[in-house]
Amino acid sequence: MLDPKLKVLQLVAHHGTVTAAAAASHYTPSAVSYQLRQLAEELGVELLAQSGRGVQLTAAARTVLRHADALQARVERAYAELAASVDEPIGSCTLCGFSTAATRLLPSTAAALRERFPQVQVRMIEAEPARCFDLLLAGDADLALVINTADTPPAADERFAQRPLLDDPLDLVVPADHPLTGRNRVTLADAADEPWILGRPGSTYHHLVRTACLTAGFTPNIAHYADEWDTGTALVAHGFGIILVPRLARLHEDWPVVRIPLHGEPAPARRVLAATRRGAEEHPVTAAALEAINRAAEALVPGSSISTVSRQNP
Repeated sequence: MLDPKLKVLQLVAHHGTVTAAAAASHYTPSAVSYQLRQLAEELGVELLAQSGRGVQLTAAARTVLRHADALQARVERAYAELAASVDEPIGSCTLCGFSTAATRLLPSTAAALRERFPQVQVRMIEAEPARCFDLLLAGDADLALVINTADTPPAADERFAQRPLLDDPLDLVVPADHPLTGRNRVTLADAADEPWILGRPGSTYHHLVRTACLTAGFTPNIAHYADEWDTGTALVAHGFGIILVPRLARLHEDWPVVRIPLHGEPAPARRVLAATRRGAEEHPVTAAALEAINRAAEALVPGSSISTVSRQNP
């Protein structure tokens, strides 16, 4: 097991403050500070330096972190190897993911794991992508379904193994009597002059739609904000604008709207990733979870699954 003091240093580096690291690790800020002082004394180096009202990592701390990340990956691989050596894994497995994944992919995956590994306690947590990485790093989750945002770690981050899982196309949703419903082929640019309904600024959905529209050559005219698909669909049904909705998302069946698959370039889609702590992807329960997620994704969006995911090295 990785020294808890090294884990605390990792969390401080990840969250940027002692207070945030304490919340993520379920310690008090004073307990975090104490563990950092202990670690500094054991190593004989300064780990934190004052920076205004906060602190910043020293060069020595970054050296320690580099080795701590490598040690963490070795520990995870050791756990995976031990789990693979027994006939029946025991313990727990926590899955987390953003709202659509938590609704459409994770419940069936959790059920498959429960059936295959009856001695493993399976839990689920719904969380935004950035929060999912926090849960992984703190050890509060084992596998996360995420999409890339400005707040998530890059693919090259050595602390995590991130694998492409599936491409989830974004469909245009318009009122049932909208002129675009009569066309054989609709591109995102065809909707450039429409009033748009987006998630609140700062949300993953807001960033996703704005990026797609900007790539298509226009800035969306935002008329309303809605974070829930049902709310957005209700606004569309009453003529207040249009929305982009991922193919995985279910819409309220009673609203008079039409879902239009988009063509041309760019045909917007969000890439769903499966993320674990580096080394933990080799655990037999995690590997089984990835297989179950692939099956669920293929059933929901045929042809969208990236079937080589289980064989790729991050």
